[in-house]
Amino acid sequence: MAHDGEQIEAVVVRGLDTEIKVYEGDIESLSSAQSQGVGIRIISNARQGFAYAGTFDDDVLAETLADARDNAAFGTPDEYLGLAEPDGVAKAELDLWRDELVGFPPDDKVALALELERAVRGADPRISGIESAEYVDSVSEAAIATTTGVRSASRDTGCYVATYAMAEDKGETQTGFGFSVGREPGALDVVRAGTEAAERATRMLGATKPSSERVTVVLDPWVTAQFLGILGFTLNGESVLKGRSLFAERLGEDVAASMITLVDDPTDVRAFTATDSDGEGLATRRNVLIDGGVLHQFVHNAYTARRMGATSTGSAVRGFKSTPSVGCMATMLQPGTKSPAELIAEVGDGVLVQEVAGLHSGVNPISGDFSTGAEGLRIRGGSVAEPLREFTIASTLQRMLKDVTAVGNDLEFLPMSAAGVSVVIRDVTLSGA
Repeated sequence: MAHDGEQIEAVVVRGLDTEIKVYEGDIESLSSAQSQGVGIRIISNARQGFAYAGTFDDDVLAETLADARDNAAFGTPDEYLGLAEPDGVAKAELDLWRDELVGFPPDDKVALALELERAVRGADPRISGIESAEYVDSVSEAAIATTTGVRSASRDTGCYVATYAMAEDKGETQTGFGFSVGREPGALDVVRAGTEAAERATRMLGATKPSSERVTVVLDPWVTAQFLGILGFTLNGESVLKGRSLFAERLGEDVAASMITLVDDPTDVRAFTATDSDGEGLATRRNVLIDGGVLHQFVHNAYTARRMGATSTGSAVRGFKSTPSVGCMATMLQPGTKSPAELIAEVGDGVLVQEVAGLHSGVNPISGDFSTGAEGLRIRGGSVAEPLREFTIASTLQRMLKDVTAVGNDLEFLPMSAAGVSVVIRDVTLSGA
């Protein structure tokens, strides 16, 4: 349906998401939402127009295309506008689809959530309640076609169980979480998730507020993953162009300790957010962002790559209701060789940070300054000791990256776009009593 001189992109998406929460042996909520739609983008005379519809009816598609054309007429001219073009990078062959999940009965999904709740309660007699116990899954299919020659289709499944447990002793209550992720329900370890939540909650009982000090910290994989999510935001071309990145103009510079290699690799099937194609239909690929401490590259979609004189890194992200933005999809640190126990033994004295609160609101992505509430365990004599609560840790992202002294071997894939691993950071400001 394209006119002469037009570039047209059609993105078609269909998905089914299920979320089940249980409470005290009963279903608290069950939602199953199916969505589908098409997004149409037109670029003509250096102007862009976009429109979308939630149906595939021919009449509606024609109207949506006409709306996109009308919107393009009012667009602001931009010489860098243009659709992605095939770049010769072959799509990785990723095994991301499980028929077992597609055909998994709702009653069995409920049973998994209830099993999770029982696993938490049975893990320790001090478990007094469960804040949440849930089963979540998603099934998605997408296809993209453009007048520039892009032809792409992908599909994937994923699921996880997650819980927050409450432990009580002598009138004190503490919480802890646990989870398990997989491509299909059979890959979920419900007992492990429940046991982990109970252990995290019970080991915080008796926590006290520490004195303020400068200290070496060991970040739990869950905490590291949250920091990596923020770092990923600062390392995309859109943030750089908008002046929202502390790494702008620093390509080729030493920005981290030499043992830090940070990659964004959506072709790693272990990642919960793995995918073989991006939001513009290009093949995803392993992008090395920081290599041995040196800032190596930013991630780009077609537009940011043109603006910055680079090439797309297959990092366009979108749904059918929006034009492409750019972002990291599966960020992770290259793991080290030592276990968490070995890292803690080498630290000698410090603090294991197992949870942070309000991190995203406590970090300035432009200056790199951050201050966030935290809880964890004292490290004394090379072993974990008493629990600590109600303290903050503060530094800058730049200094934190430079002050990393070790990375663990416990790479853990989480239900998010970043994987976690234990990380040791020296000279962090801890503010307590």
